[in-house]
Amino acid sequence: MPVPVDGVVERESSSGLPASMSASLSSSLSSSFSSSQRIDELFEAVLDDTGDATVRRLVSESWERSLAAAIDPATPLPPLRFDPAESRARLDAHPLHKVMPLLRDNLLSIAEEAKHVVVVTDEEGTVLWRDGASAVLGPADRVGLVEGSNWSEEAIGTNAMGTGLALGRPVQIHSTEHLVRAVHAWTCVAAPVMDPDTGRIIGAIDITGPRRTIHPAMLALVTATAQLAENQMRMQLAIADERLRARNQGHLASLRGTPGALVTPTGRIIAGDPFGDWPERVRLEAGQDRLRLADGREMHVEPLAEGFLLSATRRRASASAAPGHSLSLRFLGDGNPSVVLDGETHALTTRPAELLAALALHPEGLTAERLALLLYGDDGNQTTVRGEIHRLRQLIGTDVLKTRPYRLAATVDADFDTVRRALREGRIADALHACAGPLLPRSDAPEIRGARDELEVGLRRAVLDSDDAELVHAYATHRMGRDDLEAHERLVETLPAGDPRRAMAESRVARLLAE
Repeated sequence: MPVPVDGVVERESSSGLPASMSASLSSSLSSSFSSSQRIDELFEAVLDDTGDATVRRLVSESWERSLAAAIDPATPLPPLRFDPAESRARLDAHPLHKVMPLLRDNLLSIAEEAKHVVVVTDEEGTVLWRDGASAVLGPADRVGLVEGSNWSEEAIGTNAMGTGLALGRPVQIHSTEHLVRAVHAWTCVAAPVMDPDTGRIIGAIDITGPRRTIHPAMLALVTATAQLAENQMRMQLAIADERLRARNQGHLASLRGTPGALVTPTGRIIAGDPFGDWPERVRLEAGQDRLRLADGREMHVEPLAEGFLLSATRRRASASAAPGHSLSLRFLGDGNPSVVLDGETHALTTRPAELLAALALHPEGLTAERLALLLYGDDGNQTTVRGEIHRLRQLIGTDVLKTRPYRLAATVDADFDTVRRALREGRIADALHACAGPLLPRSDAPEIRGARDELEVGLRRAVLDSDDAELVHAYATHRMGRDDLEAHERLVETLPAGDPRRAMAESRVARLLAE
């Protein structure tokens, strides 16, 4: 009899499938299966024991995509892309990391009671996190539903995570609707999550359980949780945008009426002068110093510590016009220090970087005598300082580095000051995120050593005093806390017994004690 597919009756092939689909599947399988195997025998393996070949169009189309990707229904396991440690490291760096407490609170207890597992994947369908009822974790391991495994359609065929990501909408795949026979004992529901910053799908949330125990309301639950996650990320994004505006408004003001805009690292324009005269987003490439807007205007691109400044290209103003300048200092981490002056990047050696850091730390200005003391200690020589200042003024301009006292006549945006400001305001997670490493690690200047120690100790103390397991974990996996025994001991104390990160922390504690 004809087979209904989403209410549409199609001519049936000898296999019991719609003729159009049978032909497509036969073609897709020709390279993977022997020519003597009949198409109905293949689909007998992926349908339930009753031989009912009625399938939803969503499923039949997913089967076609999966078979076109050469997925064999007899595939035993999905490919393993990363080990558990790498998966957790990727989750820490993933946009969904910030909403993991919400996902755990909303789904984990329900999954444990219902004997299900909860899964979070990245945009490619790779499992970043998995947890759930202990009774089903073992069976889930045996079908490869583990951290680091890839559940895209291209990797393991039709399933809620992979198909949901492929279609960009919530999906339930029940039992024999999975193309691969190894997972016929399971039913899964999944919903993709969209990044409000970029508008792109960044992952999926999934609940999977034995096929006879999954509740019809699970799809609605997963869908609502994905929407909650998106809303929370949207709120976090709005807060971050407001902070970026507040911190960098001076750069926009320094343009003195020249059209310009502040841009996030992902290319969204969050402030512009004149107001309302800007697109919602621009596309920026690494190292790009100019771009042309859709309306034809050419803009200069200046990197800031937390984003970019766009400004209309114009002829260089005369010295008498005294234009405002913007100065971005990038002094954190092991890389070479650099300064970005009005959009132009200059690599620095340690000595001029020390001078600029000291002047940024003392915006009121410093005398040559005071600079000599701060940078060279009691043996400091004012003549040496004046020589260094002279060379630095040749690099960044006499209208930027003023004298009597020495001071910076520019809107200064320093990466180390971003961290210090976040700590002062109690935004510990922001401070940790902004801290790429120690301040000018090769510098022995007393002022720099003091600022470096203050920043590192302040950040460490703020994290360890927070009693926030997620924050302590972020610090312990950050380069600043990787070898910090107390941080890893605190992580062992704060993580619950079932958290797989706890075992990693215990192992790290043992290793550090042994060393």
